[in-house]
Amino acid sequence: MRMSSLRCARYDRVALAIFAVAALLLAVGALHAAGGWSQAAAQSAERVAAVSAGAHHTCALTEQGALHCWGANNHGQADAPGGRFTAVSAGSSHTCALRESGEVECWGLNRDGQAETMSGRFRTISAGGNHTCGLRESGELVCWGANNDGQTDTPTRRSGVAAASWAGDCGELTPREPECWEPQSDTGALPDRFSAVSAGRSHTCTLRESGELECWGHIPFSETDPPPGRFRAVSAGTQHTCGLRNSGELQCWGSNYNGQAEAPPGRFRAVSAGWPYSCALRESGELECWGRGIYGELDAPAGRFTTLSAGEHHACALRTSGELVCWGLHTDGQTDVPSGRFVSVGGNCALRDSGWLTCWGWGTDGTPTSALRGRFSAASMSITYGCVLPPSGEVECGPRVWPEYEQTPQPRGRFVSVSAGEDHACGFRESGELDCWGRFHAGQTHVPPGRFRAVSAGGWHTCALRESGELACWGDNEYDQANPPAGRFRAVNAGWQHTCGIRESGALECWGDNEYGQSDAPTGRFSAVDAGEQHTCGLRETEEIECWGWNEAGQTDAPPGRFHAVSAGLNSCGLTEAGGVRCWGPGNVRLSPAVLDGGTQEPRETSLPSKGRIAARRLADGRVELAWQPTAGEERILPAQRHFPTNAQPNRWLRSSPIELNGIELGRINARRLADGRIEFAFTPTDAERILPPSRFFPADAELDRWLRSTEIELNR
Repeated sequence: MRMSSLRCARYDRVALAIFAVAALLLAVGALHAAGGWSQAAAQSAERVAAVSAGAHHTCALTEQGALHCWGANNHGQADAPGGRFTAVSAGSSHTCALRESGEVECWGLNRDGQAETMSGRFRTISAGGNHTCGLRESGELVCWGANNDGQTDTPTRRSGVAAASWAGDCGELTPREPECWEPQSDTGALPDRFSAVSAGRSHTCTLRESGELECWGHIPFSETDPPPGRFRAVSAGTQHTCGLRNSGELQCWGSNYNGQAEAPPGRFRAVSAGWPYSCALRESGELECWGRGIYGELDAPAGRFTTLSAGEHHACALRTSGELVCWGLHTDGQTDVPSGRFVSVGGNCALRDSGWLTCWGWGTDGTPTSALRGRFSAASMSITYGCVLPPSGEVECGPRVWPEYEQTPQPRGRFVSVSAGEDHACGFRESGELDCWGRFHAGQTHVPPGRFRAVSAGGWHTCALRESGELACWGDNEYDQANPPAGRFRAVNAGWQHTCGIRESGALECWGDNEYGQSDAPTGRFSAVDAGEQHTCGLRETEEIECWGWNEAGQTDAPPGRFHAVSAGLNSCGLTEAGGVRCWGPGNVRLSPAVLDGGTQEPRETSLPSKGRIAARRLADGRVELAWQPTAGEERILPAQRHFPTNAQPNRWLRSSPIELNGIELGRINARRLADGRIEFAFTPTDAERILPPSRFFPADAELDRWLRSTEIELNR
């Protein structure tokens, strides 16, 4: 019968469609605090791996490779794209980042070409004032953008591994570890190669692998005249530069009008040059800032930190606990670390009180995804379709479902609310007029006459609450889902092929398809209801959740506790009293404990592939890139630190950064060079001994850019 065939077709495309919906939406945004320095620890859903402070905006890179930017956005510099990245650099009014593929992506002000996306694969990127510099995988150093002070006139030498900086980013923008893939700058490399590049406001500096510095560009304050000697890091600021010697001592030069070039004594492990100030990280992990603190730039927080970044008038640092802290000027929200309580939840997305959305995947991938950028006043998600309302009121929906069928076009104008169904949506204009758009084959977009105060778009039908309190439904009615009962209601919610409403008394009533008991509404008084595809969830007036219907994967097993909202999608989710989101049911959805009940709820178990292979390929520069390939068919996982160097010491094991899947660390890839030139691979699972697969030797004469794999490795998880 038609219902069975429809269900089969629907499930065939669910796994693809949910990613399309989630990819439409933003992951994390920022709250604007009153002042001082702000912090986010338990509030964030993802741990921060690196931070970059620009002139008036800030960007953070999570351990999962997602980018989040906040602060000034007058040129779009805080509109971080979706996808997975390995490095980010915030410039003056533009930002650049490196994708996992090594490709560069820049956004923001492009008046001088500084935000042009260069072709090819890069190892690092550095966004400056109005120019950008990067190191290609081929070893070529390139700069682009403004050249009024010669800041893009790069030396003619070829360069090696490098790091990124603008007024504050030194070293690799990935977590530092005692043992990593990249060689240190004092290992005796050839003197005509570079190990770092830092683009300042109008000048650029590079660090040779010999430890010597070379700078060019703006010279009125001698910021391009580095002292002799060997260094291991450099940071080009606005009108001064700071370098970290191999001994751990600091030396700064250039403008010293505000004392920003008067480096303190002692031993340090990182330095970042801002505008009238500088900050450095002592070997103890403590922060120290000097110069002029016009807006509190010198008020560095106490504690132990792993990395820091100084912008024009604000700075950020990452604590050893993973907590991100920012301080200094905050007029554009650049020190307001992303955080905030969730205020609504629907489908696999939740809306924060700051107006930003967090979305997560379903099925084979449970990692958060993001693409649509901006703040929103409302959002509505179905399994295959979603709509958001930005502050402008111009509704945005996607992806387009069933594009081969004729559809009512999405209307223009300002809306105050929106509801997304299977392949159509409805919303209220500021005038109170109700509009529907999308696929209309069953009449689901044909709004009847009259005035309404609430609307819910379901599968192929729509229901609305009239101002009188009576219900009206239209569209597909095969299971009587569009035949509402008489009487007065205060809420209505349309599911796939059934509908539920809350009467003025608080009693719940459902009608339509009931094959799995999804319309068997329980007794009692309810304040909210959400009808899904084959199950339903309601929020009792006692703030407890009750779900019923199909329960093959536990989607009706509501947890105990008090909640403020509920959503029944492929899985079920509730908005906790603490402002967190808790989900149950199918899929590998895994939000960190920080999001689940404000950090008090233990994350539920997540199934993971137990087998995989080490994958490797030789790059044009001689390095070997390594990855983890799960046997279950998931995409290849590329750790942040994954390149085995050409000059690695024989028989010395090096390791990658952690391999993560669905927020869980699987382990690390190990590699060592043998005397005959081959590279031996191994895998060390988290909290387990190193595993040596039978086929684990990468040939010395392997073909370029061709992925080779080891034999299968059993992780026993």
